[in-house]
Amino acid sequence: MRAKELLRNETQMKNGRAVVLVVEDTAIIRMGAIHLVESAGYEALEACDADEAIQLLEARGDIDLAFTDVQMPGTMDGIKLAHYIRDRWPPVKLLVASGMAIIEESSLPTGSLFSAKPYGEREIVDKMIRLLDDDDRSFAKIEE
Repeated sequence: MRAKELLRNETQMKNGRAVVLVVEDTAIIRMGAIHLVESAGYEALEACDADEAIQLLEARGDIDLAFTDVQMPGTMDGIKLAHYIRDRWPPVKLLVASGMAIIEESSLPTGSLFSAKPYGEREIVDKMIRLLDDDDRSFAKIEE
């Protein structure tokens, strides 16, 4: 698979491959996203809402990227979760998706990327690769 070939920069990953946290409340979409992440050669973790995602982030120090939906039940939506993650775990890369609204990347934490649902598998894999291969630790805005 091309995604595996493109995954070159694994030095930042603590266990030899990136760990991606998928945060999605709709089970069938979450399962599809987990499959997509694993097919791209990454380790996938899953959470059904922001609270569960935060518990996983607190318990594990090896999460490299959070791939979150915007609309979710619970104490915070995906945009608030993305800002919370950036503030508390700055090295974690952020990919935000929504089928309800087009979110301007300027409203997301610096260095985040957005994808509208329904998203293409190639689009998500390409964005994960871009985020994970980004060596710039300053979290400068990623140019499209």
